[in-house]
Amino acid sequence: MPKYSFTAKSLEGEEQSGITEATNIQALAKTLKQQGFILIRAEPAKEKKEKRLELSLPFLERVSLTEKMMFTRNLQVMIASGLPLPRALNTLFEQAKSQKLKKALLDIREKVVKGKNFSETLKDHPDIFSELFRNMIKVGEESGTLEKVLTVLTQQMEREHELKSKVQGALMYPAVIILAMVGIGVLMLVMVIPQLGETFEELEIDLPVTTKLVIGLGTFLAEKWYLAIIIIIALFLLFWMASKSKVGKKIIDTLLLKFPVISVLIKKTNSAYTVRTLSSLIASGIPIVRSLEITAGVLGNVYYKEAIQEAAIKVKKGGKLSEALKTCKDIYPLVVFQMIEVGEETGESSKILAKLADFFEDEVGNATKNLASVIEPVLMIIIGVVIGFFAISMVQPMYSMLGAF
Repeated sequence: MPKYSFTAKSLEGEEQSGITEATNIQALAKTLKQQGFILIRAEPAKEKKEKRLELSLPFLERVSLTEKMMFTRNLQVMIASGLPLPRALNTLFEQAKSQKLKKALLDIREKVVKGKNFSETLKDHPDIFSELFRNMIKVGEESGTLEKVLTVLTQQMEREHELKSKVQGALMYPAVIILAMVGIGVLMLVMVIPQLGETFEELEIDLPVTTKLVIGLGTFLAEKWYLAIIIIIALFLLFWMASKSKVGKKIIDTLLLKFPVISVLIKKTNSAYTVRTLSSLIASGIPIVRSLEITAGVLGNVYYKEAIQEAAIKVKKGGKLSEALKTCKDIYPLVVFQMIEVGEETGESSKILAKLADFFEDEVGNATKNLASVIEPVLMIIIGVVIGFFAISMVQPMYSMLGAF
């Protein structure tokens, strides 16, 4: 079906423009008339630009959590104001900065205009709209509470964004220190060590193994730096591929849960994600088993994902969620089971889980504040050991040379 670039106006003077599929211009004019718009201009859409975007953007473009959060918040405001969904989507299409989101919104609007449910159109863009988002929108459409659901989704995204910002902020300091240390170390190896190596060679000094190792590494980086870059890229790709495989992901997640400083942050963050997502889903009216299945899909850590999946199976068979999760005491704090049990007894699971999520998010905030003070002395020790190794490796031959005179 051909695509047309069009401009239309309503009787009130409101202008609408975009690209849509239609059998012909007459069919396009009829569709717009049903929406209260009069077609002013229409011409076949140019395909060349779109093909160019298809080749480049999927690898480079991604829709950030911030942009998705702004989209959800603005959509909620427009729906609350009584604006029709197609017009709201058209406005959001014009406001969107990400080309990937623009294309998705254009596709969604066209399908909604043709009579397809909003939640159904979201399934065609799973890389932008998560299963959590799609299911909650579906519930909102079926129950007539789309505005309320969008409010809950906005709050969910805001909390998720806040949580991620805290964790990223806490890890930024050690990452900068490590990168600076590696950068200075590479400069020393490339610029200073080879010259010292030449001096030792001219003096015919018998070098220790550690000194030979340092000089060999420095010479390799200075002469064959391109191979070093290729090796680093290859190692990075191998690590990325391993992290995407089931075995590799499980190994990484195991190490994260065993690492002394990081494990506390991982447990509190995943606990916050679990109870916050469950709270939002239950508040939207999604059955508990389905809520657990969706929550399992949201969680990134393998052990938390498996724990929630197993809990969903047990609850489906008639068990209580608090009892089903008690086998996971090694990854979930005791307060999670206690609060879920209280929610089951009082029928206020959504509210209690929301308060519990607030508690864990505050705990993550406190943990991230303390993380820098814990990591700093560890980094100082590592830097001291590395500098000491290089210093001893290069100074030891000099002492041997002076001792020979």
